[in-house]
Amino acid sequence: MVSVGERLSSARTRAFIGRDEELGRFEGALGGDPQAPFALYVFGPGGIGKSTLLRCLADRARSAGRLLVELDGRFVSRDPDDFSRAAGPFLDVPGTVLVLDSFEHCQWLESWLWQHFLPRAAEGALVVLAGRLAPQPQWTADPAWAGLLHVAELGPFSEEQARSLLVAAQIRPELRDRVLRFAGGNPLALSLAAASGSAGCGREEIWAPSADVLRTLLTGLVGEVPTAAHRRALEVAAQAHSTSEELLSAVLPEEDCHLLFSWLRDLPFMESTHRGLHPHDAARETLAADLRWRAPHAFVTMRQRLAGEYLRILREAPEERVWTVTDELFYLFREGKILARLRTWSREDEVHDRPLHPDDMDTLLRMAEQTEGTASAELVRYWAQRQPQAFSVYRLVSTGRIVAFTARLALPAPADPQDLATDPVVAAAWRYTDATAPVGPGEHIGISRFSVYPERYQVPSRVTDLSSSRAQAEAARARGRAYGFAVWRDAETWAERVKGTLSDTGARPRVGEHTYGLFGVDWRHVPVEAWLGRFISAAEDPAPSGPSGFSRTAFDQAVREALTHWRDPAAFAACALTRTRLAADLSDPVPELRALLSQAVDDLAGDPRGVRAREALTTGYFSGAPTQEAAARRLGLPYGTYRRHVRQGLDLLCEALWRQELHGPR
Repeated sequence: MVSVGERLSSARTRAFIGRDEELGRFEGALGGDPQAPFALYVFGPGGIGKSTLLRCLADRARSAGRLLVELDGRFVSRDPDDFSRAAGPFLDVPGTVLVLDSFEHCQWLESWLWQHFLPRAAEGALVVLAGRLAPQPQWTADPAWAGLLHVAELGPFSEEQARSLLVAAQIRPELRDRVLRFAGGNPLALSLAAASGSAGCGREEIWAPSADVLRTLLTGLVGEVPTAAHRRALEVAAQAHSTSEELLSAVLPEEDCHLLFSWLRDLPFMESTHRGLHPHDAARETLAADLRWRAPHAFVTMRQRLAGEYLRILREAPEERVWTVTDELFYLFREGKILARLRTWSREDEVHDRPLHPDDMDTLLRMAEQTEGTASAELVRYWAQRQPQAFSVYRLVSTGRIVAFTARLALPAPADPQDLATDPVVAAAWRYTDATAPVGPGEHIGISRFSVYPERYQVPSRVTDLSSSRAQAEAARARGRAYGFAVWRDAETWAERVKGTLSDTGARPRVGEHTYGLFGVDWRHVPVEAWLGRFISAAEDPAPSGPSGFSRTAFDQAVREALTHWRDPAAFAACALTRTRLAADLSDPVPELRALLSQAVDDLAGDPRGVRAREALTTGYFSGAPTQEAAARRLGLPYGTYRRHVRQGLDLLCEALWRQELHGPR
């Protein structure tokens, strides 16, 4: 009997086109040719066929009986020790073949790999790396690596190779020239065209060159989506960084997500990774743009659902998952104007963060004095003694050299008199809270007090990206956090960068020779969910606005926010729903709007679809259940079933309240 894996390998071998030189060198290495390279490095732009080549090489390694270790750079940890553990057999088992795809996403590991990891390979081991960037020139110029490393830049297919692909895909002869003019030698475009088959080439205009060629190609490829549920699954995959069956089930609880996930996995532009499905970059951007144009409200709604699920995971996940979830959360909003001002998304800094170690202190104090002066360095010493756990130390992966550090303080109320007397910045933060909304017993404030990177001092960098991710994760998971503050020396510049996310307190405390700006947010009045919503520019929400200026999307978000704070009158009073038309004519908006919301939930029972939904919303938001899981237990329901009822109830509730917003009460 032939296994499924063997059949897949055989099919891939028959369908593979070109790349003869790379295949020949790899076959020689597998066969023990002493002149063959130990390391094969292929690079080229997205869609040029790197992953396809790597899958073919992996199949050949399996056929040769070699142990195979496959890693994906998009999901490689920033910790070299984690990489060593994941690739362990490469160091221990003779003949192991290590295949690392999407290397551009972990390029910071490059120096460490060449200098420290690859030289420890087991006897007869081989390594294949693929990425968009060429390797650093010192490795190709190093005589020691000259006989061990082969670098190949992949280019487009020749016309002969492209025609061979279309013939193998059974594209009708009269259509091949048209497809070739459209796709050129780009392997991704050709593969998508081949996957769509002749049925997708029936109309001349489908293959006419245009500025939007890939969108046209994807439209022809996907064709008729089987059901509305399949369409929603596409909306998830177009926006999520990676889509697992678990994620699909969380954001589409009413659907059979096992079948939907299988359908997504079979789409030709989907790649399977250990964390789920990952569309090819070009396909993702094109599909997302198409969905935004064709179904703008569904696009924004799905983004909100994904953000809500990531936030839930962020608050409940084990510590080791937190930072990955944070990055995926921000990935949703990467095109927003605010994030573009704040984050670089760069991986060029090649840094990873570690907790503070006592041996690091001299370096940190020297950095602080170099950038901020002696007085600030003494404050670093003070806080390192009082809250060493607040510090993150950033090291170059290649050498381990410390290049930066940050500190995120957690300060409980009431303020410590010694802190007030020692640190002018902390004192200014407490004065601001006392003057605006005092912090009560059991609450605390968070301050991103130091961000010291001498080579890129207080400008957007990978260090600020990583520190920001940690700060937002801590804010989402913390209990009793009243305020969050950030401190920047170039106050005017950062006031522009953080506009729309943090408020300028106006405080300008002085430490030594320098003055600092203090920016903050009151998490009691702006819940994290609402704060994240600010990352989506209002200009990106094309939904029609109601009489109070709220779009339907913003209105739905306001209803969800109000439900979350229904049992806290003070927090409810700050909700966006109090600024809608619903509240405009109320003499005492907070209690009357709370009553209106409660009544609207009760009214759902009048709709046959809303009976269970009313029970779920009442138990989850009005009954005092501490968590949604606790609410599900009170109702005796599986959590997935409970969430399905909540989702349906929210849809019905928002629809009913939106009608009142537009037309007034019945």
